Amino acid sequence: MTTPEDNLVDRFEATVNPGLARIQRFMGLTAVEAGGFGAEVWDETGQRYLDLGGGYGVFVHGYRHPRIVAAAVRQLEQLPLSSRVLLNRPMVALAEELRALTPGDLQYSFFCNSGAEAVEAALKFARAATGRTHFVAAEGAFHGKTFGALSVSGRRLYREPFEPLLPGVRHVPFGSVEALEAAVGPETAAVVLEPIQGEGGVIVPPPGYLAAARRICDRAGALLIVDEVQTGMGRTGTLFAVEQEEVVPDLMTLAKGLGGGVVPIGAVVGRPGAFRFFEEAPLLHTSTFGGNPLAAAVAREALRVMVEEDLPGQARLKGAWLAGQLDQLARQYPDIIREVRGRGLMLGLELVTAGHAGALMSEMFARHVLAVYTLNNERVIRFMPPLVITEQQLATVVERLADALAAVRAMDLEE
Repeated sequence: MTTPEDNLVDRFEATVNPGLARIQRFMGLTAVEAGGFGAEVWDETGQRYLDLGGGYGVFVHGYRHPRIVAAAVRQLEQLPLSSRVLLNRPMVALAEELRALTPGDLQYSFFCNSGAEAVEAALKFARAATGRTHFVAAEGAFHGKTFGALSVSGRRLYREPFEPLLPGVRHVPFGSVEALEAAVGPETAAVVLEPIQGEGGVIVPPPGYLAAARRICDRAGALLIVDEVQTGMGRTGTLFAVEQEEVVPDLMTLAKGLGGGVVPIGAVVGRPGAFRFFEEAPLLHTSTFGGNPLAAAVAREALRVMVEEDLPGQARLKGAWLAGQLDQLARQYPDIIREVRGRGLMLGLELVTAGHAGALMSEMFARHVLAVYTLNNERVIRFMPPLVITEQQLATVVERLADALAAVRAMDLEE
């Protein structure tokens, strides 16, 4: 339990990130997390919170899913990290599981430690596979904050302090087939897209957009990289969001939920042609910790749980109910809520102003519901709870959200 002598936010400010510590204080987020299970987190005082942010999409299976924790313990007691010299059975087993579950002829997997690392690898693979150097990405996109991933991300706020970044990157409006077609040419190594822009504000493109991107890439001889770091692992109602348009990308990036809420892991799953360069240069791109036995064993169990418990189906049903409830609240509070959008349990609530969003988040925190912004749009609060959240817990969330909205309306916020 936190005491005056053990003020963690002060220690965080002194040793980690002073600016973020000030934001934590301003938002009233000074409680210290101590545990979690399912869709609940509790702090050191024992206060429980319903988690609507889901660790930015990490906890699709919930906190401490028993089967996934058991898999981690088994592997931890055997061999958590690899010698990097002998063969690694859990890594191969995970790659086989991904080959079986991913669409089309996606066959090979490269393993790393995060979504940003997966995007970095995919960009390098596209250059190696095509011999080209240019990329086309979307405005409003978010692919990570390392140099390559940041280069194809679409918000200048994060890019400008670190420029110059990768040359030859062109950003086009997300969802516009015409803009994409005009931008892709003979120098394009790959088009990089999210099926739904998460950090951009839960932006859903028009039907057929990914299929059109696939055709455009095929005509130009470019690869299609689909970033499923946030949309994958059942989040949008299918195991992978590309399945909803029957699109097979050349390279697909995964992370977040792949680790089962227990370990960090990232992956690039690719078609044979996108991995062919490894035949001549097998060590051209590597990761010391990538595919380590602990992470691989946990991720394989996470995939099995995903299928056997039909978490994508749960996301479809629960997401449809929650979206309906949010639509009702939007009609009741048009002065606060501008739009509800999303798919499955990846929903965005766009508020009229960023001030409304901040106030609503604070009121939700006060009612013990954890919620988060989207990084590229401060007006949007995302609803990405664990897919195992119960119907009763969702009903409680809606009740508390309605109460929070009433409190925000009473504030009479100005534009």
